[in-house]
Amino acid sequence: MNDDVTPDRPARSQRADARRNKEALLDAAAAVFVASGVEAPVRDIAAKAGVGVGTIYRHFPTRADLIVAVYRHQVEACAEAGPALLASSPTPYAALARWISLFVDFLVTKHGLAAVLRSDSAGFETLHAYFLDRLVPVCTDLLDAAAAAGEIRSDVAALQLMRGVGNLCIGADTDPDYDPRRLVGLLIAGLRRTD
Repeated sequence: MNDDVTPDRPARSQRADARRNKEALLDAAAAVFVASGVEAPVRDIAAKAGVGVGTIYRHFPTRADLIVAVYRHQVEACAEAGPALLASSPTPYAALARWISLFVDFLVTKHGLAAVLRSDSAGFETLHAYFLDRLVPVCTDLLDAAAAAGEIRSDVAALQLMRGVGNLCIGADTDPDYDPRRLVGLLIAGLRRTD
């Protein structure tokens, strides 16, 4: 029997389509959250995603479910970017710098997301552990590759760097003149070996 005509091919194709649709919905929700905050009307998210409001509620019965799904989706995108950048960048340092830039984007575009997540302390702890479990190893691999190439100093731990970047991003929500990307750029430049 031809592989293109197997009885289970349509099911796999539908699953792939459903997964892509759900990812598009999460991307749309993230964009609306960035522009309007996490309290944005669901109809705005539906319009951005090109779906009906019912589709969103079918996938995410509550706003909290949607917020958690967006957060996890963005963590996964950041985690997957690390190895891809390492494979495609001219140097490990360039990959590290680009990944940190994506990490900054992830941090500064939350607009109230953290406050909503913290309202459920058990849920927040679970998500924070997930965040660390997925992103610290990626950052470690990037740092190790850049250090092995002799591009950066070797005494920086991933969690320390990520906390430093996170601390530099605080204030971006409340001060339009504050530029965390510039400060993080200075921090990353400071990792370069000078000898």
